[in-house]
Amino acid sequence: MRTQPPLPLGWAVIVAAASGPILDAGFPDLGIWPLTFLGIGLVLLTLVGRRIGGAILVSLVAGLSFYLTHISWASLFLGLLPMTALSVLESLFFALGAVAITLAYRWLPGVWPSTAGRLLLLPAVVAGLWTAREAWASVWPYGGFAWGRMSLSQSESPISSLFPWLGASGVSFAMVFFVAAALAAVIELFARRSRLAAAPVPSIHPSVLRIVVAPVAILTVMVALPAWPVVTDGSIRVAAVQGNGAAGYFQGSTSDELIQAQANATMPLFGQDVDVVLWPEGTTFRDPTTDQYTGKVFDYITKQMDAPLVAQGVTQRGDKLFNTAVLWENSEGVVDYFDKRHPVPFGEYIPDRAFWRPFAPDLIDLIQRDYTPGSTDLTFDINGIITGITICFDIVDDQVLYDSVREGAQVLFSSSNNADFGHTDESVQQLAIARIRAMELGRSLVNVSTVGITAVIAPDGSSTAELPWFTEGSLVEDVPLSTTVTPALVVGRQIEWSVSILGLAALIMAGFVGRSRRQQHD
Repeated sequence: MRTQPPLPLGWAVIVAAASGPILDAGFPDLGIWPLTFLGIGLVLLTLVGRRIGGAILVSLVAGLSFYLTHISWASLFLGLLPMTALSVLESLFFALGAVAITLAYRWLPGVWPSTAGRLLLLPAVVAGLWTAREAWASVWPYGGFAWGRMSLSQSESPISSLFPWLGASGVSFAMVFFVAAALAAVIELFARRSRLAAAPVPSIHPSVLRIVVAPVAILTVMVALPAWPVVTDGSIRVAAVQGNGAAGYFQGSTSDELIQAQANATMPLFGQDVDVVLWPEGTTFRDPTTDQYTGKVFDYITKQMDAPLVAQGVTQRGDKLFNTAVLWENSEGVVDYFDKRHPVPFGEYIPDRAFWRPFAPDLIDLIQRDYTPGSTDLTFDINGIITGITICFDIVDDQVLYDSVREGAQVLFSSSNNADFGHTDESVQQLAIARIRAMELGRSLVNVSTVGITAVIAPDGSSTAELPWFTEGSLVEDVPLSTTVTPALVVGRQIEWSVSILGLAALIMAGFVGRSRRQQHD
């Protein structure tokens, strides 16, 4: 028997439309993290008791209102049409997950009708289905789009200590589990309101305590769990340089101008004692492995700094182009390189170009370079210190970060070129993800950008130094090293798989059992 929806469809659509901006407000730049919990609750509220058609409608509205707000910055680079298309695609995933959640609300109470089933098992299944949807959208199609996962709003909240325990996907599960349990408790209380109203005043009816125990217990664990202890051993002195060059794809700057901006910002550091100089993505559009001028500049910088340089360029091997970070030693040139694992589809390359071009030839033709996803190892050995390397969008790829630490990374370097996104939320959202990675993996992380935000992040997620946006400057910091192994690293993506399988398996089982019972009654 279908539960009566708490909201009529018209009101549910209005609530769904409001949920998107509320969810987004939990993320940086506003960063009002409790609003993410409220937004999740509003989405779930619109799905309880809903028919399939209604669930699709309200979830599409919720998904569009969220993504059109959350990634509005993408329109500055890709334009309004591609940004909208990406939002629609992600909203379709959102709707698919919402339908599964709606079916869980319909089927599970009939199979597990106990109070524990309604207040604990059902919320766990709902959270598992939500996490499964996030996981799928994060890897498919074309490598997925992991931006906007609920946990990525919690880099500076009281539950941030969960990241080294559960990882990003595990924290998303915990958040939705708590909200779904709280919503189930509220629904249960309303269902029993006549008996509760008859209880003596001001005493609290014992059933109230039983109903609220699950969400209270979940929240208590989320907040009270201590941060995983990180032991540091030694440090690496890093000079992170933010050149503030006009590095946007369509700004028309030449490679000479970009590399000159980085060199100008580095020159005040000449003579300082550092272990490595770190330049961002957007250093040059040339191939530093073959271009003589770029090589001379890199040699000049490494000679004057008496330290290796980590910089970026566009390399070509055969007929393939790569977005590449290089480790450059004076007079030796490139001693190691890393190819970006996760180039942005429709931003850094056009997948299936022949298929998509007829739909929007002018837009597709704007992207002239097609970067190939890299397959290099994920670390540089900088004078005996193993350093994990990522470029821009790699930071949202769980597997890339986990693998870099498993390859021995004692510190993480993340370079990016945010020039195409101006003063939008993109840069601060990316910095928040970098904070989460530092906590999740128990590693210091140096986030360096062409235009900002360049920052040094400690393993506890705090910034030890930071440069403002669109400012030429540099940071010279002793960055702590660590070989700590966090539970999130040990378990890896098995948490994501486990909770996703829990949700999907329980839903399928409930569907089969419910169908079998209906057939027996017929």
